[in-house]
Amino acid sequence: MIDISEYDYELPKHLIAQRPLPNRADARLMVVDRRSQSIEHRHVRDLPEILQPGDVLVLNNTRVVPARLVGYRTETRGRWEGLFVEADPSGVWQVIGKTRGKLRPGETITLVNREGRDDIKLFVIGKIADGGWLVSPDTSEDTWQTLERVGRVPLPPYIRGGQMMEEDRTRYQTVYAQVPGAVAAPTAGLHFTPQLLNALRKQGIKILFVTLHVGLGTFVPIKTTQIEEHKMHSEWGEITPEVVDEINAARKEGGRVVAVGTTVTRLLETAAASGELKPFAGRTDLYIRPPYEFKIVDALMTNFHLPKTTLLVLVRTFGGDELIKRAYEEAIREEYRFYSYGDAMLIL
Repeated sequence: MIDISEYDYELPKHLIAQRPLPNRADARLMVVDRRSQSIEHRHVRDLPEILQPGDVLVLNNTRVVPARLVGYRTETRGRWEGLFVEADPSGVWQVIGKTRGKLRPGETITLVNREGRDDIKLFVIGKIADGGWLVSPDTSEDTWQTLERVGRVPLPPYIRGGQMMEEDRTRYQTVYAQVPGAVAAPTAGLHFTPQLLNALRKQGIKILFVTLHVGLGTFVPIKTTQIEEHKMHSEWGEITPEVVDEINAARKEGGRVVAVGTTVTRLLETAAASGELKPFAGRTDLYIRPPYEFKIVDALMTNFHLPKTTLLVLVRTFGGDELIKRAYEEAIREEYRFYSYGDAMLIL
């Protein structure tokens, strides 16, 4: 059993990045080599020099939806704030929210759009597990269209208290985001630009896309004393047969599978649970922790993560406990920028 205190560390507040850099690829990149146990300081723009021809870079093309909702309880006019989680095929939304007093089935919430005007109403159907609610929006619009109008960018609370600025609409989104459904960005991918992706392709590095909709659970700290007792959240993901064929072909030729982000890592490892990478579509609750042995991912690019989270547990399981602890200590000493809008690490 491993105590959660092993995954705690102190971070000076000024190292929590509050805004993205003007140029995404200018972020610093700590290159951590497991074989030599060495640490090197580079930049994300150097990736074409660091990776090798034949490598496969796997990116998550999920699109962050404007999931943060602001409104009021129609009858009492009491303020209500919430977060869209997902919609079912019938158009019923799952949301979590907070308000003074107790929300009750049968009442309505009036949403206020980004222009500050009253917009659609949500009819409260009932409570579900984990404190969430089922609500029915009074619109025949597509869910994503509605959210684009009434929703805000769901920034994590450590960035300006979760308050979005206009630039967040594009910057808290990867340049290759395509499939809507995430309520948080796959942050390692925020560093890529079209120019960098083209430079990587010119170097003979294959770029492939998978989808994993990042859920709220990604930010939830481990609250159990032992990490083994934590219940992992589940997220929906997909790896197509075409992508599986490309990865397997590259591996036969000696190419490395470079996962961009913990979401890609979890999805790839889920699809390779049998020891062989296979197409996958569905929910995964894979919890990567010691003594997990990786089956498909050879290298991992990732941001610096919050203490006591499953993300940090995954990264230390992949990179080696002592080496990654040393890397985090050096990142703090060298004043790397941490968390969603921060710098990155490449573990080889």
